[in-house]
Amino acid sequence: MARSLTISVAAVAILAACSASAGAQDVAAHYKTHRTINLYIGYAPGGSYDLYARMFARHFGRHVPGEPTVVPSNMPGAGSLQAANYIYAVAPKDGTALGALGETLAMEQALRNPGVKYDATRLTWIGRMASSNNIHLVWHTAKAQSVEDALSHEMTVAGTGPANLAETVPRLLNALIGTKFKVISGYASSGPGMLAMERGEVDGAGTSWAAIKSTRQDWLRDKKVKIILQDLPERDPELPDVPALLEFGKTDEDKQLLNLYASGGAIGRAISAPPNLPPHITKALRAAFESMTRDASFKSELERAKLDLDPAGHEALEATVARTVDVNDRIRERVRAIFGP
Repeated sequence: MARSLTISVAAVAILAACSASAGAQDVAAHYKTHRTINLYIGYAPGGSYDLYARMFARHFGRHVPGEPTVVPSNMPGAGSLQAANYIYAVAPKDGTALGALGETLAMEQALRNPGVKYDATRLTWIGRMASSNNIHLVWHTAKAQSVEDALSHEMTVAGTGPANLAETVPRLLNALIGTKFKVISGYASSGPGMLAMERGEVDGAGTSWAAIKSTRQDWLRDKKVKIILQDLPERDPELPDVPALLEFGKTDEDKQLLNLYASGGAIGRAISAPPNLPPHITKALRAAFESMTRDASFKSELERAKLDLDPAGHEALEATVARTVDVNDRIRERVRAIFGP
């Protein structure tokens, strides 16, 4: 009996190994036929989404069976909603299309933004390279140098799309606490927005702390900018003197509303795919992502670029998205009152 059980266990192990090997061969054959994975980046070049996405594109392919080439392309529009809608409804569902989409896409669905044509809970989440801390900063010559200053002085800020925190958070604070942020819309991403700030077209801009650390260290060193707000529930240990968004909530309901806009940091710089991918392709992409985050060359390039690595798997992303889209009607009503239907 014991010998029979041993043989049975061994047989199951052999079958499992054969199945895994066959699955990997199927994936490799698929990507040797389809040699390219198209990576759609929801923002224009210059910001941290683009930085992370292009670094992902340089390393990810060699971890996928068949070693396809990952080709990044920018698809900016409406704070990455255009790219999200494309990934969800139009892109091929065979593992040859991936998206580097905005971290607010679950929030926009929760608030029933009419531009949302996707269901974030049905996207195929692959993994997250890093959580994010979106920040708001002002040029050193601006009259207002803090959120408190903006209560009495108008501050022009670069808007990068109706679904982007660089635009929504200033409007939100105007409504909740009476700041005088004036959003100048039309900038494709944080890169052009920061350039406009440097040129004096606007007083301030929004971007990520990771982007500033990696591409604008001279601004910090020479005190050309001041960071006035971080879109987090609590202060980042790296920015202990910069107020967090939730600090401006006067009531519990205000804090619930602000927390919704601070929730995207957990999604951060994530990679997703269309819904309904073949299971063996989904499994291979997720395994490749995990392998990439352990790759010494990938981590070394992140370090050289001064970009953080804070990976998370698909389970954590799915849980965050599910929590974010579950918003009560009272919060939605307040958002509609602030931003319109």
